[in-house]
Amino acid sequence: MASPRSRQAARLRERRRRAQRRARLLVLGAAVAALGVVTLMLTAFGSGGSASAEPPIALASSADATALRPPPRVLAAIGNLHIQLPVAAASLTAIGFHGMNDGSLPLQPVGRQANAGILARLWHRIAGSGNDSTRWYQLEGTTAGTNALDVGAAPGTDVYAPVQGSVVAVSDLIVGGRRVGSRIDLRPSRSPSVMVSVLHVKPDPAITVGSPVLAASSKLGTAVDLAAVETQALAAHAPHGGNNVSIVVYPSVGSLP
Repeated sequence: MASPRSRQAARLRERRRRAQRRARLLVLGAAVAALGVVTLMLTAFGSGGSASAEPPIALASSADATALRPPPRVLAAIGNLHIQLPVAAASLTAIGFHGMNDGSLPLQPVGRQANAGILARLWHRIAGSGNDSTRWYQLEGTTAGTNALDVGAAPGTDVYAPVQGSVVAVSDLIVGGRRVGSRIDLRPSRSPSVMVSVLHVKPDPAITVGSPVLAASSKLGTAVDLAAVETQALAAHAPHGGNNVSIVVYPSVGSLP
């Protein structure tokens, strides 16, 4: 029969074993928590070094990409008007926004800003977003704001109407004293009080004033080589010199510059 002293020694040994197990569990829990924090930091901040290291979409890899119609994909909104992708998805190189001081209206980008600050990116990681597939850049070296939507595409890419409506004007685009494509003004059916201007386009012969257009279905023309005469802010994030189709919305015909 065990003596009181031996029973007390056994209880002490059992308490020490329980304390050692608790200590091991605490150490393991701390290690797992530390690993989680490191993983969160890497995913939240790992892409902050260079915006160009995180391309918004795959670049075109097929010679037939310019012949494809764009999918129904909204890039920006203003009120109840949605601005859709005007080029084939495989032809898109980058999406950028910048401001303008010409009476144009600010657009609401869809998706998330790829070159946002650290806190904004961390908040996006935590809160999430309704559309993570579309990433856009706030373009540097231009006026702050989101009045102009620049859709990156190589010269010669087919350009389609970003809204449903009708053509109200086709005018030459003059840059540095040279004609570089045209500007096509559209009156959208859903918001007839505004005008949607599509720039940097060589118009299709079928496009005339009064022509009806369908979003992502009606071809307006082809993208021109604007980078050959003017440096493009989108060049920091896209190939082909940052060539792009630019979309701007104005409040009325009378406000067009």
